[in-house]
Amino acid sequence: MSEQTSSARQHSSEETMDVAVLGGGSFGTAMTKVLAENGHRVHFWMRDEHQVKEIRETGINSRYMPDVSLSGDILPTTDLEAAVAGAVAVFVAIPSKAFRTVIREHAGAFEAGQAVISLTKGIEKDGFRLMSEILQEEIPRSKIGVLSGPNLAQEIANRDLTATVIAAKDPDVRNVVQSLLGCEYFRVYANVDVYGVELAGALKNIYAIVAGLASALDLGENAKAMLITRSLAEMSRFAVSLGANPMTFMGLAGVGDLIVTCSSSKSRNFRIGYAVGKGQGLDEAAAELGQVAEGIRTLLLVKEKAEDMGVPMPLVGGMYKILYGGAAIRDVINGLMMAVQNSDVEFILPRTTSS
Repeated sequence: MSEQTSSARQHSSEETMDVAVLGGGSFGTAMTKVLAENGHRVHFWMRDEHQVKEIRETGINSRYMPDVSLSGDILPTTDLEAAVAGAVAVFVAIPSKAFRTVIREHAGAFEAGQAVISLTKGIEKDGFRLMSEILQEEIPRSKIGVLSGPNLAQEIANRDLTATVIAAKDPDVRNVVQSLLGCEYFRVYANVDVYGVELAGALKNIYAIVAGLASALDLGENAKAMLITRSLAEMSRFAVSLGANPMTFMGLAGVGDLIVTCSSSKSRNFRIGYAVGKGQGLDEAAAELGQVAEGIRTLLLVKEKAEDMGVPMPLVGGMYKILYGGAAIRDVINGLMMAVQNSDVEFILPRTTSS
């Protein structure tokens, strides 16, 4: 255990610690707000000098959270090395597409034993790598963790009651993150299944698109409930095939995150599905959103991986046909409804090859 991590564990959350948040999007902004309000000094890194200047002068991140005022000891910067230096924990909220590039470019800035926690819910195309795996490969001297759960950034910024999961194999990382982030409105639970927690966070984005589509078509509450529960079965089946613990999907990072992203118009992926369901093209819907909807990229990667592994994922296949194959939405839904009726809860009945 490094002196840095040991020291952090001994401090209470009321004592000031230096932390870094990398990425100036919605979730990075929300985490910066929580950390600063908990009394910590937050080195808030982003590439855009204009964004840094705006936050420094006004306390507003107008592109992502125009109605949220940031206060406390927040130090916006474009200097990643300076942001990371001496930080007891580094929270990485960089989109998956640029994640490895940024970490690799600045690998030397991270300190041995430093807690580095991914906030990004996505998958890298080459090798089907999750963000924690990228961190492990690029900065192996760091102690890696993942934060995931039913965490809509806007609600966290509004101080609405929220719970999340810190997954890390090292107990010091779990303890540090719970100490830094935990407060009266933000509850932090612990898990050791890093891969399962992270994969759940990436997969649920696909099913949020499905739910948005169903909502746009006004399929009814029964249909929505069916889609959410079948989504849970499908994503857990896939994850367990890759080595995740099935019980992880019964918790906040699994069913919890799935429910909120499949039920809320605040979810970027839900809004993409809703727009497509109302007749917009995928590119048009994505452009109108103006932010990254990770589920679009994740859908393509998961479909390919599932086919390679022989894991049945009918909802993923159906969404692919709609978004990329030009299939009629109603035809795909009818096809899904005519599929073989099989086990309700995964891992109870003998395993089969169809949903």
